[in-house]
Amino acid sequence: MTITAERPVSLWPAAHKVDARRPRSLQSKIGASDTVCARRAGYLLHGYAPTDGGEKRKAILGTWLHAGILSTAREEFGWIIERRVEDDTIRGHIDAVQLDSYTATKLPKRLRPSLPAEETTVEDVKTKSTYQWDNILRYGASDAEMRQVFLYADLLRSEGFADIEGQRQLARLGPVPVGRIRFRFINRDSGDDHIQEMAYTAERARGARWWVEQVRAASNPEELPRTFQGPGLSVVCDNCPFKTACWGSVAAGRRPQSILIHDDAEREQALAEYVEVSEQMKPLKERQKFLRAKLDGSESGVYGDNMLSWSGGNPTKVDDVDAMVALYQRAGLEVPMAPDAAAMKAQLKTAGIPVPVRLDPDRRTSVGINVTLRKKP
Repeated sequence: MTITAERPVSLWPAAHKVDARRPRSLQSKIGASDTVCARRAGYLLHGYAPTDGGEKRKAILGTWLHAGILSTAREEFGWIIERRVEDDTIRGHIDAVQLDSYTATKLPKRLRPSLPAEETTVEDVKTKSTYQWDNILRYGASDAEMRQVFLYADLLRSEGFADIEGQRQLARLGPVPVGRIRFRFINRDSGDDHIQEMAYTAERARGARWWVEQVRAASNPEELPRTFQGPGLSVVCDNCPFKTACWGSVAAGRRPQSILIHDDAEREQALAEYVEVSEQMKPLKERQKFLRAKLDGSESGVYGDNMLSWSGGNPTKVDDVDAMVALYQRAGLEVPMAPDAAAMKAQLKTAGIPVPVRLDPDRRTSVGINVTLRKKP
């Protein structure tokens, strides 16, 4: 019997199907994790069908890593993980809750944490790529991430755990006195982690609630503002399931943001702002160039709050034509004798003869914008 070795099938098509069946992917009520962008939340709340699929490999990898981290917190510390909270307007799934000692005594012993907190803490796990990591270390959680977790905490404080199958014992606790918020950021590439903690404040929770109410008050999604700057300028927009519904389709060669200008008055305003911003940036760019020149030759290392490192400066790779000719000859292949365009151009220029050119309809130069002060009569 002959056994034919088949190439292993890719897991990604299956992973995308599983991800699409997850409760968070199917829920129709607005979720705390959907409060990234006001208009996107509006599309969900009004039951619009997604117009875009998009690549979800990074998100799925984050989900797998996320599940492993939370499983560890449950098995080692007895934390409560992946539990639903909701009221009449919003729902969410809290990543982890670390109960304080007093609240934990209200639960059966088997559900009590081995590592209680000084005050009940709601934790959210976020996986990030290396290119996002420096922003996390400098600035911490984004406004959208803050809004999401304060909604979780506020739902837990006001409603407690949802009274659904699998968490009845938790629901009997009633409202839970959350005292702290914790973000656990994990670098998907290196495994580094970063913790950000803060006290729960009613003011921030009210701000998150207000944001949701503005979304609910809109009669249609188009009344709501776009939170981000659009495809090509925002990764969030690039991967949004409502990208086409939000930004529409534009003519080839035009950027999606061009739909935001409707008449000459808006064009005049945008142009004036463009000039104003350019004037503000010019001295900053000059200052940056000067500071870069001052740092030239400085050793890599940590200086105060910042770490200096260098990249680049390596020899560039070029095609080794002589080695390729030798390989062709050794293999008995015919060496191509195509004209050397670079050498021909050099000889024509030396002879003072203009180099002939033709237009290639399939290649376009990049489009630059030029703004000059209009001459007044």
